[in-house]
Amino acid sequence: MKKTLLFFAVLICPAIFSYAQDADAATDAAKEIAAAADAAPAKPKFSDYWSKSLKTNVNIGQTGLVNWAAGGDNTVSLAAFIDGNANYKKDDMFWNNRLQLDYGFLYASSKPILQKSKDRIYLESKWGYQIKDKLYFSANYDLKSQFTKGYDYKTPGQDIINANTPGWVEGDEPGTLESLEGKNLRQAWRDARVAKSGFMSPAYTNLALGIDWKPKDWCSVSFAPLTGGYVIVTNKEFRKAYSMKLTKDFENEFQDYDAATATEEVKQRHDALLASGEAYRSARFEFGAQLKVDLKAKINDNFSYTTQIVLFEDYLKNHRANPCPRINWDNRIDWKIAKYFALTLTTNMIYDDMIMIKTDKWASKCSDEAYKAAHPDGVAALQFMESISFGFTWTIASKARK
Repeated sequence: MKKTLLFFAVLICPAIFSYAQDADAATDAAKEIAAAADAAPAKPKFSDYWSKSLKTNVNIGQTGLVNWAAGGDNTVSLAAFIDGNANYKKDDMFWNNRLQLDYGFLYASSKPILQKSKDRIYLESKWGYQIKDKLYFSANYDLKSQFTKGYDYKTPGQDIINANTPGWVEGDEPGTLESLEGKNLRQAWRDARVAKSGFMSPAYTNLALGIDWKPKDWCSVSFAPLTGGYVIVTNKEFRKAYSMKLTKDFENEFQDYDAATATEEVKQRHDALLASGEAYRSARFEFGAQLKVDLKAKINDNFSYTTQIVLFEDYLKNHRANPCPRINWDNRIDWKIAKYFALTLTTNMIYDDMIMIKTDKWASKCSDEAYKAAHPDGVAALQFMESISFGFTWTIASKARK
């Protein structure tokens, strides 16, 4: 019996020993495979090629005066700015997206109604493919508009004051602005203001195809000889001021119109359609060439400067008298004084000879009937806006991994 057990032990032990060696070898191989897998770079995901940022500014201002001999006004102001960016870059292709929203208002005791101080919507999306060092074929879409109506705030005239003076009837002594109180005073200022713009009135939307030159990361120059888009004015009351064309229905109805021979009913209908804006189209197509220059200079972690200038020349010659391209030039300086506080300076300049503005110079010349007849809606003029603000700032950013 002992000899039999010894015989089986001699046979089994080498097998067990061989199995143990194979198991150790398999374990070592598995460890090597796992280590190689850890060392190998992971396959990039779609999200790894994106860099994103969101910047916000909130500015609050207040001034209160009591028996202030030098004069002044009690005011409260609030403004907010949001700048969101989402940029994609992989190999020779890039896709940059930006959305800017800017809105602010002011309340002054001398004009007891909210007055808009800032209002801007700007959306831009640019796709590009590198065809040579620093040179890209690009397609650029942008949209510009505003959120709410903008007004020219005027002092209420006597007719408006009388209309808001409680109990006033024709023949009484004229009312005074100082005699109005509460809702009557606020209504008088509302009645005196003149609307100039509104949501999507106007709105500028363009699609530009061309070449993008990027000599530096902070500099981009785009030339798009194929740029098409629309000027949109949804509010009828603003269409004439933005030189919208007459509708085909109006032209067909009044193609033989002659004020000297038309009946009173036809005259009234003709003039009413023009005055209300119903005679004008809500959109005007433009096709031309666009030059856009973007600079984004970050001097250091606390100081940055961005500027964008856009020139557009319409091949369709939708101009009045002056053959000048449309110009938009925006500048912004951000100076971060503390971790969450910054000083901001912005300027916006526009020249568009399709926008008629009743300037002070135009008003002074309107005593000349010939001049007034030639420029009934105003003249083309350089528009400029400047703003300095101090307030809270907050930035969230993520960089692309690849």
